[in-house]
Amino acid sequence: MSSDHLSPSTSNLSVKVPKPRRFSRIAPDNDSSNITPNDTITSTTATIPANTSISESSTTSNANTTTPHPSYIPPWTEPYIIGIAGNSGSGKTSIAQKIVQELNQPWTVLLSFDNFYNPLTEEERKQAFENNFDFDTPESLDLDLVIETVNSLKKGHKTTIPVYSFEHHNRTDKTITIYGANVIIIEGIYSLYDPRLLDMMDLKIYVDTDLDICLARRLTRDILYRGRDLGGCLKQWETFVKPNAVKYVNPTMYNADLIIPRGLDNVIAINLMIKHIEKQLILKSSQHLKYLQTLDIKVIDLKDYNLKILPINNQTRGINSILFDEETERSDFIFYFNRISNLIIEKGLEFINNYEPILVNNNYHGLKLIDDIVAISIIRSGDCFMQSIKKTFPEVSIGKLLIQSDSKTGEPQLHYDSIPNDIENKKIMLFDSQLISGAAAIMAVQVLLDHGCKEKDIILCCYLSTELGLRRILNVFPHVNIVIGKLSNIGENTNNWYNPEKCRDSDWPFRNRYIDSLYFGTE
Repeated sequence: MSSDHLSPSTSNLSVKVPKPRRFSRIAPDNDSSNITPNDTITSTTATIPANTSISESSTTSNANTTTPHPSYIPPWTEPYIIGIAGNSGSGKTSIAQKIVQELNQPWTVLLSFDNFYNPLTEEERKQAFENNFDFDTPESLDLDLVIETVNSLKKGHKTTIPVYSFEHHNRTDKTITIYGANVIIIEGIYSLYDPRLLDMMDLKIYVDTDLDICLARRLTRDILYRGRDLGGCLKQWETFVKPNAVKYVNPTMYNADLIIPRGLDNVIAINLMIKHIEKQLILKSSQHLKYLQTLDIKVIDLKDYNLKILPINNQTRGINSILFDEETERSDFIFYFNRISNLIIEKGLEFINNYEPILVNNNYHGLKLIDDIVAISIIRSGDCFMQSIKKTFPEVSIGKLLIQSDSKTGEPQLHYDSIPNDIENKKIMLFDSQLISGAAAIMAVQVLLDHGCKEKDIILCCYLSTELGLRRILNVFPHVNIVIGKLSNIGENTNNWYNPEKCRDSDWPFRNRYIDSLYFGTE
């Protein structure tokens, strides 16, 4: 983390050298923004009509749909996939849980083959209760559903996983819903059996444990936790488990990249394996950050997008001066931020124009809004807008997204999402008080799209934004509607209509996440 604060260039705003208390949450040097005073933008070959005009307060013309733009590849669509196989009772689950614990990665999914047994008919269930049904052949598992589930997770879709009851020998009515995965651990006796799964795996592990030890562990598990009796467990072992282990499971050892003898007792092998996985994840994060850095290479003029910027007048100049002044008391800071957030929300409502007249006895009695509005806050920066949006729409549905940068790599990661149901065909107001690199906002928009929103129905509301972060968002999502309170410039000598003060991306107010710290008093 860098703690260098860059002073703004000559400006009409009251901006002072910050105190040390505002060092909180400074954008790291290895962040994907890489903002420097001399950064330049390479224009695309897009044609901009010569007679296109631009107002001082907004641009609302449609984005040039004929110009190709990069697509965002969220990290959860490129998960690191680990397969762990071995005989029943070999210690596969323990090693999988050890990996989850040591990696401490958000959105790590442990996908157990135990959830994917085929539903049984009444006759098969009767055989199962008599310990006469073979659960240890590949045919007893729904391998097609396993493949479908992993593919769905790789595409970033919300994925439903069945829940199987070993006590009742059938699938239950319950399901597990998962959205997004940075790491997927596939654990089961046949994890390394199907070639389709093997092709998707980045690391294949086989846990090689003596069959006598496997039997002892299996007896303990089945008797204590699955309600089985000793005679039935031994019968099942001798009739089905052991023969299938020799015939089907043991040969999958040759598909493994790494064989761990003795399971969890092999501490050295497990530590080496975890270090290897950590290195691969760091490399994956580095590649994702490099990809984010390329998003600003080609741009179109900002006037070709659905962008609105608050007008520069005495009111907005005065509010900006107060919010930029480090001597401002917290109570005043909250008051004036609420004022400007109201202006930003009102400007955002200009993108919503689906109204119908109210008629009473064929007499006009005004207009009513047809569209349903949902407010989504990027925690906790976007929470600064919540008081204002609730005053504007008292009964608005509110969702939350927690997106933070990894402390080691700087890669943005989705830690939590709480999205209201049925947000398709609704207007989404997405709130973030500051856009620096644009990575969090890009990820947030992608999450909304994955939940069925349309790009044109998203209204991103932000108080401070760097030009670099804005261009990255528009390059990936050209049809998103954006409202900004104050926009800086990448270059040093720019003097755009929206930035007569010549604020730069590298200036302190735009470079550091300070708004939510002051708003909530946690600096």
